[in-house]
Amino acid sequence: MLKTIIVGASGYTGAELASYLRRHPNVQLESLWVSAQSADAGKKISDLHAQLKGLVDLPLNPLDDVAKAAKGIDVVFLATAHEVSHDLAPQFLAAGCAVFDLSGAFRVNRPDFYTQYYGFTHQHQGLLAEAVYGLAEWQAEKIKQARLVAVAGCYPTASQLALKPLVEANLLDEQQWPVINAVSGVSGAGRKASMTTSFCEVTLQPYGVFTHRHQPEIAAHLGIPVIFTPHLGSFPRGILATITCRLRPGVGEDEVRSAFYSAYHNKPLVRVYEKGFPALKSVICQPFCDIGLAVDGQHLIVVAAEDNLLKGAAAQAVQCMNLRFGFDETQSLI
Repeated sequence: MLKTIIVGASGYTGAELASYLRRHPNVQLESLWVSAQSADAGKKISDLHAQLKGLVDLPLNPLDDVAKAAKGIDVVFLATAHEVSHDLAPQFLAAGCAVFDLSGAFRVNRPDFYTQYYGFTHQHQGLLAEAVYGLAEWQAEKIKQARLVAVAGCYPTASQLALKPLVEANLLDEQQWPVINAVSGVSGAGRKASMTTSFCEVTLQPYGVFTHRHQPEIAAHLGIPVIFTPHLGSFPRGILATITCRLRPGVGEDEVRSAFYSAYHNKPLVRVYEKGFPALKSVICQPFCDIGLAVDGQHLIVVAAEDNLLKGAAAQAVQCMNLRFGFDETQSLI
């Protein structure tokens, strides 16, 4: 039985993690932790997230002693800010824990990336090189050996799952960069109140144009440049990414569908549509990424939909844990 803890458990992703881990037959959720300065310290998680009442009523402990929190623990999930994960992950690793980090602190093995896009200087270049990128369908073998898994971001998960089969099969015209237009619900901004993400203020708008940190994450792990424009939508959760590509001359729909079949026919959490396109209602509160596509001559449109809190965060983190410890890949997720 794996003994696990969640750090940063008060947020939306922390609550989803707690729900999954509670019902996992191979896991004992030992404790939940938040920043020592958090206003939620001392409260029960079920007081913040009513869906957990009677299921997970653990208190949110203030994290003032990492050694104490790590004692006897096998697995740590970090649902914390990037700079916090940067500082905590090495401490939990030193205590012998396997770490699944849901922040961006270890996703790209390039120190200048963090200075440019995250605003801090990375101090753990050895761990950057060691960390395994947690895009579960494409990194399973490496995840099985990892101490530190940097779970892929929500936008990058949808975007890469939609593009990787095409890149790996060399089906795209390299002269035209894929254009990713993706819309996320406001839960992607977290629980903290802000005017810019207040539900009454949000309509539909782009943000981070040419500057969003997920663009270089996507490009780095795909191995090709992309244009990525995120949008904030007036709905609570979910991501829909519409991606426009150009195929190499002579490539048709049969080759495209064959590439997706080859990539995902045995991957239970990616559902490729034979016709039509996914809608958010198909994936909300589900651990799947749904993909649909259409070809017109050399033009290809791929649409990917996922729940940003689940396949884009908590579900993928648990999926990575399942792979790491030899459990069924979908254990507790389906």
